[in-house]
Amino acid sequence: MAPTRPSGPATPEALAAQVLGVLWFVSVTTGPWGAAAIAAAGGEETLKCEDLKLGQYICKDPKINDATQEPVNCTNYTAHVPCFPAPNITCKDFGGNETHFTGNEVGFLKPVSCRNVNGYSYKVAVALSLFLGWLGADRFYLGYPALGLLKFCTVGFCGIGSLIDFILISMQIVGPSDGSSYIIDYYGTRLIRLSITNETFRKTQLYP
Repeated sequence: MAPTRPSGPATPEALAAQVLGVLWFVSVTTGPWGAAAIAAAGGEETLKCEDLKLGQYICKDPKINDATQEPVNCTNYTAHVPCFPAPNITCKDFGGNETHFTGNEVGFLKPVSCRNVNGYSYKVAVALSLFLGWLGADRFYLGYPALGLLKFCTVGFCGIGSLIDFILISMQIVGPSDGSSYIIDYYGTRLIRLSITNETFRKTQLYP
């Protein structure tokens, strides 16, 4: 008969080995190796369709309002366009349903930016500044009656003010007085002002 092993308290070395084993198991299952093992076992969670990479989906162009030259259904400076995942891609659509797409189903709605316009045409403002700027017509049109009257009385500040205003309006630096944007062709030349964010911030180059 084999001798029985005494059931006494565990030694500190045995407890330390058990703790290290548990920590190793947790680190492996939650780390990159564990993710690879889960993916290999077919247990990888399905991606959301909005997390697909470029080339894995195609989005329709927004429907443009002819009067405002901005996307229709614009709310809070944002509109949405439907996007279609490529064929044979499986992802979760905007309803949270896991779907195997054929290329004809809408997978998610992509937000596109739109601007606030209030009836001021960029082409009209530039034309008035070019031909009637010395009379202050451009400033009157954009909602600056005081500057318009001053330009009218001084003949466009002897032509110098008219030239400066034409440059500023052409470069879209001077806009309507109410803070709205010009009505410009949606696919035309637009000035986009970038604010400093984590994506546009330029870090100082550090040299060794």
